[in-house]
Amino acid sequence: MTTNIGDRITILDQGWVELQDVMGDDLAIVNAARTSYLGESKGTEQDKKLLFYLMRHRHDSPFEMAEFKFRVHAPEIVWRQLLRHRTGNFNLQSYRYTQADEEQFYIPSQWRLQSKTNKQGSDGALSNEENQALTDSLKAHYKASYTLYEQALEKGVAREIARLFLPSFGLYSTGIVKFDARNLMHFLSLRLADDAQYEIRVVAQAMWEFFEAHLPWCAEAYMLYREQGERGNKSS
Repeated sequence: MTTNIGDRITILDQGWVELQDVMGDDLAIVNAARTSYLGESKGTEQDKKLLFYLMRHRHDSPFEMAEFKFRVHAPEIVWRQLLRHRTGNFNLQSYRYTQADEEQFYIPSQWRLQSKTNKQGSDGALSNEENQALTDSLKAHYKASYTLYEQALEKGVAREIARLFLPSFGLYSTGIVKFDARNLMHFLSLRLADDAQYEIRVVAQAMWEFFEAHLPWCAEAYMLYREQGERGNKSS
């Protein structure tokens, strides 16, 4: 897959992950590891071999020399989990300054059932009829809430307090997310896991596609040596 700065990957019903910037490449990581030797390439074969050695033996600091910056448009249930990764850098849209859009609320395609074995997970789904009934209820809830929000704004209430009427967990917002490669790999290991929440998993999958395209050696070595081991240290 070839990706360019500004490319977007669509997620959920109306979200997206956009690649805003990339600093560094596989060779930047290798050359950082060779700092004491002036960081010069020794040819593709030796360079790739060194990167795989770094990954296998968890010599992690050179992987901090490459960075990815994304712009993400996602509902609050995604942002709550993204912001738990405190090794990333974030700047999030504020509804103190901008008015919320009536159309920018998340509608899940499927209402998942609570897992009987995982307190924070889901397993299975409602029937089609029950699914549609809940979706209709959610749309009505959003509409009623947004109406109250608009009424408050029309009375001159400040956006910073009128937003109390908004059902925030489903509200979409846009933000900047930046990870160095080392911490992006840790994020991916947690959020691509099968038991990660679906809504954050699709964000992670989009980021993985950009990561793999721009750091192909790193992505290959990660899948070979680190993916399963990293997931053994999961957080919620």
